Amino acid sequence: MNEDHYEVLAVKYGHHARRSGENFVGGDAHDVPMPLDYFVWVVRNAARTIIVDTGFNAGAAAARGRTLVHPVADGLAALGIAPDTVEDVVITHMHYDHAGNLPLFAHARFHLQDQEMAFATGRCMCHALLNHGYSADDVTQMVRRVFEGQVQFHDGTARLAPGIELHHIGGHTRGLQVVRVMTRRGWVVLASDASHFYAHMDGDRAFPVLYNLGDMLAGYATLRALAESPQHVIPGHDPLVLARYPAAHEDLAGWVARLDVDPR
Repeated sequence: MNEDHYEVLAVKYGHHARRSGENFVGGDAHDVPMPLDYFVWVVRNAARTIIVDTGFNAGAAAARGRTLVHPVADGLAALGIAPDTVEDVVITHMHYDHAGNLPLFAHARFHLQDQEMAFATGRCMCHALLNHGYSADDVTQMVRRVFEGQVQFHDGTARLAPGIELHHIGGHTRGLQVVRVMTRRGWVVLASDASHFYAHMDGDRAFPVLYNLGDMLAGYATLRALAESPQHVIPGHDPLVLARYPAAHEDLAGWVARLDVDPR
């Protein structure tokens, strides 16, 4: 593999049953089952391994009524990755399901947008409608990592390594960032919660947990511009990701999908 090309893997760790009306601003007239899957992502080649987001743990799953299908550490172990050896972790934003396992990565450097830390520790957190996606314990842990020298802040666009870029999108949270990765099939964009489902970006619709609706909708054009094609944008919570992309290994079907190859 070209040293600037990466294998990209979606690792499912959680699930939540819900209906489509809960997933769109303004509801959904169809009112059909539309569950959320929860993922972390692995970006790796011979030179480096980077983890995107950390997921949530069993305590958070119980507290929030989510199903922990596979602990994140188990998914990484299945790929031969020991979390305490990971050097770089991108946090797309600090919601509980994206930054809820910081202790797993004891020696990592965490990559975070300036605006996300300001948002998660600032006056907006005085409002339940904005703070309910965050865990005070997770945010406090990240602040401690700042003081321990383990956080690298970014302001907008950054080149993390050859073939890996970070881009600020906002919308869902003030500091949401996405990850652009060069693969054998071209530029793939890990959208995280810039588009929870394919249906959000495809239909110009919005998930109801948000900070700025205008920024969320404008972000879809940015995602399309960053990716090789709309088919190269990977939504953050859509079960269709595992249906459309092949398993990393036959033993990992329904658990880990390869995103650097063409969808089926």
